[in-house]
Amino acid sequence: HVQLVESGGGLVQPGGSLRLSCAASAYTDSTYCMGWFRQAPGKEREGVATIYTGDDSTYYIDSVKGRFTISQDNAKNMIYLQMNNLNPEDTAVYYCAAGGPSELLMGFCTLAQGEYNDWGQGTQVTVS
Repeated sequence: HVQLVESGGGLVQPGGSLRLSCAASAYTDSTYCMGWFRQAPGKEREGVATIYTGDDSTYYIDSVKGRFTISQDNAKNMIYLQMNNLNPEDTAVYYCAAGGPSELLMGFCTLAQGEYNDWGQGTQVTVS
């Protein structure tokens, strides 16, 4: 198991930027995928961005491509989500999650929740 704690959320104006951080207690030998998910008010949770911890391969939902960047620092067990050019549709609670090899598909981690094992408590991002 890995404990995850998100931080970095806040209130920003449209066009602004935020960087979210996810601190992990540790990776297990089966922690293959890390991802950021979000849930807007009244909507289902959706995958935003994922990273394969083995080779840094990333995958993004179409609506954030070119604006968001997921990255990792293995030495610090940290995952980041740099969010640029934010718009009101990005308003949501953002969650960090960790998954195993079942989340891998052709070298990329799925955006579907699937069997992601561990979840953080979330951090609020409000764009208005």
